[in-house]
Amino acid sequence: MSRWKAAAIHSLLSLLAGGLVFGLLFGLWFPPPYFHAAGADKLVLLLFGIDLTLGPLLTLIIFKSGKRGLKFDLTVIAVLQAAALVYGLHVITGTRPVFLVGAIDRFNLVSAKDIEAADLAEARHAQFRRLSWTGALLVATKRPDDPAERTKLLFSGLEGKDLERLPKYYVPYEEGVQSLLERAQPLDKLRPKDADVDAEVNAWLARNGRSRDDVVWLPVMARNASLTMLMDKRSGQPLGALDIDPW
Repeated sequence: MSRWKAAAIHSLLSLLAGGLVFGLLFGLWFPPPYFHAAGADKLVLLLFGIDLTLGPLLTLIIFKSGKRGLKFDLTVIAVLQAAALVYGLHVITGTRPVFLVGAIDRFNLVSAKDIEAADLAEARHAQFRRLSWTGALLVATKRPDDPAERTKLLFSGLEGKDLERLPKYYVPYEEGVQSLLERAQPLDKLRPKDADVDAEVNAWLARNGRSRDDVVWLPVMARNASLTMLMDKRSGQPLGALDIDPW
């Protein structure tokens, strides 16, 4: 076997492994349009840029049919490549969205590394005491009634840990949806002078069989970008996020 054929086989195997991982990332953790907004794009490109090129390139360099110790060399390359892939995935798991939090007048896409273990343990509802591995869990929030606790929350927010990062204030979405609906905006107020935005919204409405009168929106705050969440005007259920900066 020539070194070019060996490198081609290695590349094919790497692509197959990469395809499986891509399916996990795009199909489960970062469905469109959350991939860039959640800050995963650069990490994934770096991971696969290294994993899909370095391994096959090393095989191309060292492979020589009949070479003594060739099996050992190829084993070392495979182990190093697998280790790089596992480490990269470990880093990416920290950015995976675990909660989509409806808070006051917006949604917040919260990643695994945004929530400290101690705060997670304080969640009043058992289903909110774990970090999801199957996509962002939809929740709402309820601000405390106690004035002292509200003051504490205010200072916590100034330090960067606001309502959406504190699971003890999470409630099932149905309990907070009415408050969100009261602050939701009609589609006519979504960048009204931007023809491209209007065209994208109209295309979404046509694809989903919706009219402008039964859909409202709220902003979605994420790590790298802001998105627009479309909601059913009556039930308040999220219908889908668009890659539109609402500001």
